[in-house]
Amino acid sequence: VAELPGGLTNTNYKVTTASGAYVVRVSSKDAGLLAIDRENEYLNTVAAADAGVGAAVTAYLPEENVLVLEFIVGQTQSPEDLRRGDRLDQIAAACRRLHGARRFRDDFNMFRIQARYLEIVQERDFRLPERYLEFEPQVRAIEAAMAVRDEGTVPCNNDLLAENFIDVGGEFKLIDYEYSGNNDACFELGNVWSESNLALEQLDELVGHYYGRPLRNKVARARLWGLMSKYGWTLWASIQDGVSEIDFDFWEWGMEKYVRAVDEFDGPDFERLLEDVK
Repeated sequence: VAELPGGLTNTNYKVTTASGAYVVRVSSKDAGLLAIDRENEYLNTVAAADAGVGAAVTAYLPEENVLVLEFIVGQTQSPEDLRRGDRLDQIAAACRRLHGARRFRDDFNMFRIQARYLEIVQERDFRLPERYLEFEPQVRAIEAAMAVRDEGTVPCNNDLLAENFIDVGGEFKLIDYEYSGNNDACFELGNVWSESNLALEQLDELVGHYYGRPLRNKVARARLWGLMSKYGWTLWASIQDGVSEIDFDFWEWGMEKYVRAVDEFDGPDFERLLEDVK
């Protein structure tokens, strides 16, 4: 048994046995505060594995807060790996495979999750970044713009930081379905852009690989979803800062995202992006 480093919500172990290697994940007791539903996660993980893009589930022990998965042998990616920009077509291909899986159990809506996180932060008097509430009108404008042309939803991971991409023989597998749910495909693309801090030109290219060409409304949609991703996960970090026992600076992690979100809200492209989405 060897502990796997890097988890921000759970404790993960690699367990090697005579029959093979497995990942055993022990879930955090505060998962409910973070809008994680373990049954939904389990079912969606199975669906992703059946689609050939995720790790196979070996066992699910909800009474022990344990999920056992196959250990995928491959190269875990880093933000620097994805920022090289030479794997954008493979990122898009992996997302398309996941989005072609059977429907996930629940839906994922960052507007609803962000609002829920905000209630928790305010009720428990957790830390709130300066100016955070000032951007609520812009959030409502994004929500209204997204509704003008409803894109429908597909099964999404919704948390595709670089470390959730594993290169297996030149093809990406996607792991960690804690926040998975049916969502706008452009959220997935925007979240990849946001989490690894890709260049705007790389977002154009990623959208182009996914849709066949970099459609302006899709690029704008992905970029605004990336903004909402940063804005919403900032509060996730505030909650973790208040409750987590993991030795990690969640506040600094969240503030890095928030600073980039503020730059987008205050930037010269915001109004144009709303129009492009509509």
